[in-house]
Amino acid sequence: MLIQELILENFMSYEYARIPFKQGVNVICGPNGAGKSSMLLGISVALGQSYTERSKKLSNLIRWNRDQARVTLALDNSPIKGKRPVQKIKKDQIFLTRTLRRDGKYEFELDNRAVTKADVQRLLANFGVDPDNLLIIMHQNMVEQFTVLSPQQKLQVVEAAVGLEKYRKNVLEAQKKLGRIISQEDAVNKLLENAAQTLTYWREQYDRYQQKKQLQMKRRLLERELAWAEVAKRESNVNRLQEQVKQEQDEIQTVQKEIGAVEEQINSFSSKITQYKADWKNLLDERLALEREKTIQEMSVSSANETLNGMQSLIDSSKEKMGDFLSRIQQFETTFSQSRTASNVAARLTDVKKAYESLETTWSEQLSAKSQSLKQIVENATSQLRKLATHITETEGKTTKLNSEIDTATDKTVDLKIKNAILQYRRESTEKNLKKLEREVKEATSELEEFVKKAEVEGPRLVPMKGINEILDEIRLTDGYLAALADVSEDIERMYENYSKLYMELKDKARIVADNHQKALEEVKTRTESWQTVIQSLLDHVNLQYQAIMQQAQAIGEVHLVNGHDIEAAGLEVLVGFKGAKPVPLNAYTQSGGERSTATMSFLLALQQHVRSPFRAVDEYDIHMDPKNREMIANLLIDAVKGLAVQYLAITPSQITFADKGVNIITVQNVEGKSTVKEVKEVA
Repeated sequence: MLIQELILENFMSYEYARIPFKQGVNVICGPNGAGKSSMLLGISVALGQSYTERSKKLSNLIRWNRDQARVTLALDNSPIKGKRPVQKIKKDQIFLTRTLRRDGKYEFELDNRAVTKADVQRLLANFGVDPDNLLIIMHQNMVEQFTVLSPQQKLQVVEAAVGLEKYRKNVLEAQKKLGRIISQEDAVNKLLENAAQTLTYWREQYDRYQQKKQLQMKRRLLERELAWAEVAKRESNVNRLQEQVKQEQDEIQTVQKEIGAVEEQINSFSSKITQYKADWKNLLDERLALEREKTIQEMSVSSANETLNGMQSLIDSSKEKMGDFLSRIQQFETTFSQSRTASNVAARLTDVKKAYESLETTWSEQLSAKSQSLKQIVENATSQLRKLATHITETEGKTTKLNSEIDTATDKTVDLKIKNAILQYRRESTEKNLKKLEREVKEATSELEEFVKKAEVEGPRLVPMKGINEILDEIRLTDGYLAALADVSEDIERMYENYSKLYMELKDKARIVADNHQKALEEVKTRTESWQTVIQSLLDHVNLQYQAIMQQAQAIGEVHLVNGHDIEAAGLEVLVGFKGAKPVPLNAYTQSGGERSTATMSFLLALQQHVRSPFRAVDEYDIHMDPKNREMIANLLIDAVKGLAVQYLAITPSQITFADKGVNIITVQNVEGKSTVKEVKEVA
């Protein structure tokens, strides 16, 4: 089942209506003008149809005095064998809405989301519905339209309804491809013939060009050999100069080594002289220190002797004074012995005398000790003076020896500096000569590089086998031969190669095109046979069903393929014969309206089990039928969809035909210009 419910808002004669549909046959009935066909038109518009037989403009389908209309379909998206028709939408019900506006604009909505018509077409493709196929949705008067279709159109409509249009498309694509290949093959063969004629002429010219090319190649080789001979000549000169440079560099290195050795010796003698001078200075300082020490010792001896002499004089003077003092004391003793105080004075003098004697003893001892100390100092100083004299003598000998060594080292240093100066001059002279040679090498190398560049332009290096003059003679001889071929253009090779390449490419292409031609023929044959097989199988089955149905209508008929060998001319021919007449093609002129309706519906019913769309509809198919055929077609319609997961919508002015037939009957009416659903009844 496809449509669960139809919702109409301000559409044609409907202000608002909700119409439920069931699986199987849904019958819409009611009097003329009640709004039966409006439902099918609403479904068609919602499914994307832009043109209806009721109006060329969709805006004319909007209810009078309204600005817009809406048609909504509730589509069944329940899983079938575990798979939803529209897998991206995880819902059992999908709402597809189309809004029509008075200004001619329209828009689609899918579950309240704006979508394009292309989106709707992709959606319907998932369900397998083609609303534009008249065998899927057959509006009013389309029964008549089917009869006037050509056999080719009938066949294509059937192919689209049952889903076999891809077979036709495959065959047409293969035929189109074959046509392109045939045209391409003719063009390639013509080009190949022209290319063969042109190639013959250019081959003759090419032979002359090859001779010229060989001479030119020989001349280039001679020029190359000449260039590298010039290079070899200059390389020899550069090598000679570089050898001289090396010799000068070796000379400089030798001189430099000698200068280094001499300077090392000079530095060694300079260091020795410096050390000698330092030692000489140290000896001088030592001599001065010894002389100073000698003077100090001599002064010490002299001072000590003078002190000793002074002390002796002092001692002698003191002894003389002591004698005088003792004499006077004795005189005092004699004088004061006669005095009354003589005893006291005598006692006092005795004490003084004792004290003086004691002092004299002490002082004599001290002077003796001091004298002895000074004598010891004089002895020590004298001994030291003897040692200093010996040391001074030794220092004088060392100084004399150092002076001799300094003179010797100085003489050698002077000799070495003279030698160094000579070596420096020799080095400078060699360096000047080296710079001159290096300039010559640089100039020769620069010249060599120029000749190498010129030679490299001529080609990779080679070893010249001849002299420069011999090479020049050969070049002049080759130029003479080339002058005789001056009229041969260098474009000949390019032209010959181009035409040779073109000829070979055309031959390959002709072979490929021939192979493609054969493959395309086989492909057309294979696809045509495949198409013929499926179409013939379909029509054989439909023909049996059609004949059985026509027998119930007491008529005979046949469905068969015409011009099956040519898919573009192939068509479907429906034959019908009523009242014992011989079957003739169904058309708008031979049969009556009732006969055309009966034959068309019989064919449509015979096709039902092959139609891929889950939704089918037919509007007022029985308008010209007699009651018997109407009853028969109604029964066959119910039987045709029984057991199929399809939904069939049949519009008829009378529900009596489907009474007690197990269908869903929807009765509509129109009251004061407004259509409504009067009753929805499911007949068991």
